Amino acid sequence: MEKHVPIKSIVRFETCSDYISHLTNAEMSVKRVHKTNACENRFCPICTWKTAKKDAIKLSVMLKAVKEIEGKEFLFLTLTSPNCGAGELIEELDRFNKAVSKLFRRRNVQRVVKGYVRKIEVTTDQEQYITEKVFKRKKDYFEMRGLKVGDPNPTYNTYNPHVHAIVVVNKSYFNKPSDFLSKKKWLEMWQECMEDKSITQVDVKKVQDSANSNAVLEIAKYSAKGSDLYHSETVFDTFYKALKGRQLLVFSGMMSDYAKKYEKGDLDRLKEKNEDVYTHLLRSLWKGSKYDSKLRELSPEEFEEFNKQAELIEESDGVE
Repeated sequence: MEKHVPIKSIVRFETCSDYISHLTNAEMSVKRVHKTNACENRFCPICTWKTAKKDAIKLSVMLKAVKEIEGKEFLFLTLTSPNCGAGELIEELDRFNKAVSKLFRRRNVQRVVKGYVRKIEVTTDQEQYITEKVFKRKKDYFEMRGLKVGDPNPTYNTYNPHVHAIVVVNKSYFNKPSDFLSKKKWLEMWQECMEDKSITQVDVKKVQDSANSNAVLEIAKYSAKGSDLYHSETVFDTFYKALKGRQLLVFSGMMSDYAKKYEKGDLDRLKEKNEDVYTHLLRSLWKGSKYDSKLRELSPEEFEEFNKQAELIEESDGVE
């Protein structure tokens, strides 16, 4: 990190969450973060985990609201492209963003799509040879090329940008032929928008449980897996330069409207109620290898104030 940010940011990064206070009870059987000194750097493993939690709660509430209030359904759409080298990644991400915007401006897409939330994700393959784990993950790809475990990995040291999107559609999308867009059609449109006929796959499916789906988790998680991001300094540098300053989570149409409603508190009634009662405050200070913690009982005034604040389970800033 030192080559990318000023020393002040490094200090915040190194001391992230070395102080945490939790609301809890005498048995410490329930916990809720009250305060912490987060660095809020998007490349910090602690803060990216917390951001993913926040985004998952937000998206879950938004999808529930759109389904209940607007009567809409959702598609989970994944758009891919061939792998690229580290030096091409920034340009490829720019091309992806332009192509996605172009895709959703097409007339037949605008006719059926009422909004979306999308996130760009980047993975990297740093296995020089095909391991059993890698082969299992990309079995079809390797078998099509006649490759087996132990062979040189043709995608070694490459990067794969792809987009996950939750797309809002009318209920009629699934039973009205004039509205429905087949997987083949999505692929054709994506190839045209990317100007790349070598793209062979898109994935599109109905979101079954909108509030608790894998689609929400895929969109909420960070744009690079920790195992990829922190693989080596060279790989980290590539991710940092490509992802720094980018808007990773993008809302459009109806999803943009409901994102604003969420931030204003208009959707609070749809949030899960927190029925835990907090009677104590646990203060923890990092001491090199573990937290030194002290527990004290809340005053009557604190009890009333903190339990009222915790009535709704909102995006936690905490580290469990």
